[in-house]
Amino acid sequence: MVPQLRAMRARGGGAIVNTASIAGVGGAAGAAAYSAAKHGVIGLTRTAAIEYARYGVRINSVSPGYIETPMTVGERSILTGNHLERALATVPARRLGHPEEIGQAVVWLCSDQASYVTGTNYIVDGGATAAAC
Repeated sequence: MVPQLRAMRARGGGAIVNTASIAGVGGAAGAAAYSAAKHGVIGLTRTAAIEYARYGVRINSVSPGYIETPMTVGERSILTGNHLERALATVPARRLGHPEEIGQAVVWLCSDQASYVTGTNYIVDGGATAAAC
């Protein structure tokens, strides 16, 4: 058991939020390793949630969609050329998300307001995965 879980168990609870991605919910062309890793994060989250719920430890993951970061815009962007336009066309909200919006989801998952939420993968993607169904 990792020290963080040992400490949470000893004090009677806590909350962990892992970072996954919408690539872990579906797939991501040209990014097999990334997608597989994010699927793994979601699976680990669910399994750990089952194992530690009885100790009051809530474990969830958050799956961001296209978020305005250096990974999606700017010099180091993976979305070059018209890839950003094509990506945004798959998002019903028709915009990139903001890092603060992911942070707000994480804060909520860690709060007492989410005291009965564990083992979930909270998707924050402007509707992209809903539109893909």
